[in-house]
Amino acid sequence: MQEYDFDTIIERRHTGSAKWDGVHCTRENGRIPMWVADMDFLCPPEITRALMKRAEHGIYGYAICDESYYEVIVNWMQKRHGWKIEKDWICTSPGIVTALDMLLRTYTEPGDKVVIQPPVYYPFFSVVANNKCELLENPLLLDEGKYRIDFEDLEEKFKSGTKIFLFCSPHNPVGRVWTREELVRLGALCLEYDVLVIADEIHSDLIFPGLTHHVFADLSEDLARQTIVCNAPSKTFNLAGLQASNIIISNPDLRKRYNRTMRNSGLGLLNVFAIEGLKAAYTFGEPWLDELLVYLKANYDFLQTFIEEKTPQLILTEAEGTYLAWIDFRNLILDDAAVEQQLKNEADLILERGSLFGTGGQGFQRLNFACPRVLLSAGLNRLAYWINTQ
Repeated sequence: MQEYDFDTIIERRHTGSAKWDGVHCTRENGRIPMWVADMDFLCPPEITRALMKRAEHGIYGYAICDESYYEVIVNWMQKRHGWKIEKDWICTSPGIVTALDMLLRTYTEPGDKVVIQPPVYYPFFSVVANNKCELLENPLLLDEGKYRIDFEDLEEKFKSGTKIFLFCSPHNPVGRVWTREELVRLGALCLEYDVLVIADEIHSDLIFPGLTHHVFADLSEDLARQTIVCNAPSKTFNLAGLQASNIIISNPDLRKRYNRTMRNSGLGLLNVFAIEGLKAAYTFGEPWLDELLVYLKANYDFLQTFIEEKTPQLILTEAEGTYLAWIDFRNLILDDAAVEQQLKNEADLILERGSLFGTGGQGFQRLNFACPRVLLSAGLNRLAYWINTQ
């Protein structure tokens, strides 16, 4: 029996929500936003209670991450991913994008080569540019509706003197959960060419039933020494606004250098509510997460059936995790910007255009399906009406 309610629509307008109150959501807020990657579900009630209890104290001074903070992260990684880590490996950041920028600032010099795999989460491009590194692209290959890594091209990029590989696992936006075989092959290349891996694994808890996320640093001791894993409870438990992320670095030299950069940048502390929210999430949130994953998979199946029956002009990429659908609009023969603008202005629906995600994203749109099914249905009906009146 389902204990948690994922069906009730929670009013988010006029709450300062980037997703619902941002610049795109005009038209007197009548548009349905399915772009920003946060969920339209209440977080686990234990988190709310923990935050309220802390708020009642009334003093919100500088906070530290106490022993229990590290213990819950260690326990979570062991239980959910079979990854045994030590508390000393855990570093912090307000967010993963902040951490990516700081990590490149720490380990690169201007002109160093950094490889990414587009279409990919677009801040990957900006953090490389911000640090004046040379961007090398290893585009994913779309093969019969599913993406795969072009290993031959990747090896050529590594041979050219790559310093860092920014790896998205699970992959945003295409929804791949990489197999152990793929990761082992990838890891062998990273070791052969001495490439430092920064693995963005923020969606690692959001895996569809029957599949497994493999932590990249857990593949071997050798890989662990040259891998940095970025994780957070923000996607898992809908806590992005609290801003607490974990940067897990087993290599002591790499860890020391990252922590120095964070201190020198004034980013060495988390806020008091971030700490309390994370501890509550990893302590009490697992039953909620288990039910969420079932609901998200049902939403994805609903989306898949809808597209097949109501909008066959579109092609839904096969997803294995996350709550982000990658949809091929190329049969409409419209460019991304035109699709985005027409959906917004004619259908009152906000998606995210694929060209933002780089090479291979043109002609696609990203849709966030982490919402009550009635809201998902309403958004899809708007999409279908727009397509069928073209």
